[in-house]
Amino acid sequence: MQGQIDLQKEVLTLRQENAYLKEELVQLKRMIFAGRRERFIPSDTTQHALFAEQKAVPVLEEIEKWMKEESCKVLPKSPLGKAINYALPRWKGLSAYAQHGQIEIDNNLVENAIRPLAVGRKNYLFSGSHDAAQMTAAMYSFMATCKKNNVNELEWLSEVMDRVQDINHKDLYQLIPNNWETYKLKQ
Repeated sequence: MQGQIDLQKEVLTLRQENAYLKEELVQLKRMIFAGRRERFIPSDTTQHALFAEQKAVPVLEEIEKWMKEESCKVLPKSPLGKAINYALPRWKGLSAYAQHGQIEIDNNLVENAIRPLAVGRKNYLFSGSHDAAQMTAAMYSFMATCKKNNVNELEWLSEVMDRVQDINHKDLYQLIPNNWETYKLKQ
């Protein structure tokens, strides 16, 4: 009977500790994502650095303080202990985005930009031949370049198909999406 009571006390203590940790982690998550929601507001890197200094640095200092306090309280082999022991030695690098205006908190922008290429990479397997796969990859590159330069892909491709047969080879650079706005035919 005594063993069962001790076990119940342990379970209750663990639940209370987990509730405490859960609340702490929810607060940390809110602080981190508050900075992410506002990260796109400043377009200038100087404004971005100022914003990060005002908003992110206090949050990062709070998180670092919390991790140092919790590292003594949690088991090193627990998932939280492993996460804290991983993050603390790397903290300077993890928080570098707050000191530099051109660094983002994550790489979501890059991942979103390359997602179509990653999907295309799987499609290249079913192109039929090596040459067809290379042509498909080239078209993906052209379309991504059009998108990056705010060029209408259909309009660009139509004009390229009309002009490519008659253009001098030394003027082919005019048809590249980066240069197309400057050299497109006036309609």
